[in-house]
Amino acid sequence: MSGPTRETGRERVLGAIRSRLGDTGDKSRREAVAARLGGQGPHLVPQRAQQGRAELRRLFAEQLTAANATVETVGSSADVPAAIAAYLRGQNLPLVVRTGDDAYLSALDWTRAGAMDVQTGRAQGSDDVGVTHAVAGVAETGTLVLASGHENPVTITFLPETSIIVVEARHLVGPYESAFDAVRKRFGMGTMPRTLNLVSGPSRTADVGGRLVTGAHGPRRLHVIVVGPVES
Repeated sequence: MSGPTRETGRERVLGAIRSRLGDTGDKSRREAVAARLGGQGPHLVPQRAQQGRAELRRLFAEQLTAANATVETVGSSADVPAAIAAYLRGQNLPLVVRTGDDAYLSALDWTRAGAMDVQTGRAQGSDDVGVTHAVAGVAETGTLVLASGHENPVTITFLPETSIIVVEARHLVGPYESAFDAVRKRFGMGTMPRTLNLVSGPSRTADVGGRLVTGAHGPRRLHVIVVGPVES
C-alpha cells in the first residue's frame, strides 16, 4: 500500500491547527472577517474636518487656492458649460475640451457655452483642456476624488495642460474617511474602480535643483467648479 500523499499530510496538519483554534471551517472565517470589517470604529478626524457644510465648503476652496488652483461656484449644473467657456476665454485658451463618457457631463447643455467643441474619449497628446467629474471633494485638504474608468479616463485628468474638474456641493465631505465611504456607496461590492486619483492642485515638483516647476507630471492649471447652493 502506498502511504499518505504529501497533500493529505498537509491537510492533516492544518486541520489539527484549525481544531485547536476552534475554527469550524470557511463559513466561520468569513463571518469573522465580516464582523471585523463591520465593527471598525471611526478614525481620529481633525477638528477642521468636523464643521458645518458652509464652513467645509469654504475650507475646501481655501485649501485648493493655497495649492495654486482656482475655484468658482455655480448655482446648478445648467451653468457649468458657460462657466467653462468663460474660464477658457479668460485664459486665452481655445473653446475645445475633452471629456469621457460621464453621464453627468454628457447631460449638460453645451450649447450654453457658445461655439464649444466637446470631444469624448481618452485624452490625446494634442488636447489642451480636460474636463472631468469628481466623485467627491475632501475639505480637510482641498482634495478631489476621481474614479478611473471610461466615464472619466485618467488620461483626461493628467495629460492636458489644463484640467477642469466639476464637483457637486452635496458631494463635499470633511475627512478622507467620508470620501471613501461615498465611493463604496456609489460603486458597491464588485464594481469598485480600478484606481482612485486624489488631486489637490496643479502638478508641481521641486526635485531638480530645488526649483519649483509646474506641469512636470500633470496639468499646469487646475480649475474647480463647485455646483450647487451651500445647503445642498
